[in-house]
Amino acid sequence: MKIAYCDCFSGISGDMLLGALVDAGLPVDILNAQIARLNMPEHPRVRVSTVMKGALRAAFAEVVEDHHHDDHDHDHDHDHDHGHGHKHGHDHNAADAHSHAHPRNLASITQLIEASDLSERVKQTSLAIFRKLAEAEAGVHGTSVDEVHFHEVGAVDSIVDIVGAAIGLEHLGIDRLFASALPMGSGRVNTQHGPLPLPAPATLALMASAKAPVVPSEAQVELVTPTGAAILATLATFEQPAMSITGVGIGAGRRDLPWPNVLRLVLGQSEAAGGGLVQLETNIDDMNTQVFGYVMNRLFAAGALDVFFTPIHMKKDRPGVLLGVIARRADEPALVRIILEETTTLGVRALPIEHRHEAQREMRLVQTEYGQAPVKIKLLDGVAVGASPEYDACVQLAAKNGVPVRRVIEAAVAAWRQMSAPLT
Repeated sequence: MKIAYCDCFSGISGDMLLGALVDAGLPVDILNAQIARLNMPEHPRVRVSTVMKGALRAAFAEVVEDHHHDDHDHDHDHDHDHGHGHKHGHDHNAADAHSHAHPRNLASITQLIEASDLSERVKQTSLAIFRKLAEAEAGVHGTSVDEVHFHEVGAVDSIVDIVGAAIGLEHLGIDRLFASALPMGSGRVNTQHGPLPLPAPATLALMASAKAPVVPSEAQVELVTPTGAAILATLATFEQPAMSITGVGIGAGRRDLPWPNVLRLVLGQSEAAGGGLVQLETNIDDMNTQVFGYVMNRLFAAGALDVFFTPIHMKKDRPGVLLGVIARRADEPALVRIILEETTTLGVRALPIEHRHEAQREMRLVQTEYGQAPVKIKLLDGVAVGASPEYDACVQLAAKNGVPVRRVIEAAVAAWRQMSAPLT
């Protein structure tokens, strides 16, 4: 099982994680091609540069909007990434007014993401993070989830941070995310609600919801932001895993602190890759088939590694469906609850998986006569042995060019073969 560990000794924000994912192997062109699928009117893209934080090199991720190339709409790190609609430090400028002119709510962000042709896993992961954030904001301000209006967290750069994190985790093949204890920090911050204590109330609520371990810090600034806290509260287990390290990504924060202000993302293989998996199964013959798609989406959002449906014949020769789920043992209770809540079944079988063998994979962009297409490359011992174009992207190119989708798929495979052919 491929896992990743967030070493948050200097905290975490959305842009720090995005920088760490790029530094760990997420190509910026792949990231921007995926973000473009959101079809946002601002046409955001991520720009990554190498910076020094103390004695350490790190990747600094910035979100810029192509339609006016305004560098003031940068990523926000500790200074800017707040669900309470505040910025502080050295970046008070017109970007605030621009970012807050049309605050988005959960419904509008959900519509934006669901209307895109991002992969189902990226969609469900992103929406789960935004829902978690909306719940925290609603609890803090004594309102409902539907009434919460995101301000800075609904701004363009924060949407890119959250969706970009989901894209990066999928691209790097991360099955499970872990995180260290979080530094508390202290002090106050000015927000649209007036001065508030640090950690920001939404951040503290998210920490509490995840039962996150915290450690004291001498910093008088915000170290953990609502976006960073929401990503971890939704996706991470707060413990240091046993693992074989395969890579490290370093993401830079905007502030300069007495120590290197970076997030370290450690990639590796779990030492208990096989023993930690389970297959959940149940037979269903009395449920509206329209519901199965919704059930699949909920299961993926809750951490399922795979979900599948198999036609079967049950007693009295009734046609039915076998619902199967491949999952981590730690996610078993939550997934079983979803199956029992959302389907008509009365029971779920849990079968241990002793081993699961996986090929390495990576995503590459290829140029075809119909446009650029992402292709998933299958690797064995570092050697490419197969390629599979991303179906949704091929469908989009086929519609744009008025050609059959199979022609686009064939062109993408041919382009990959030409690109990977040895030089003579």
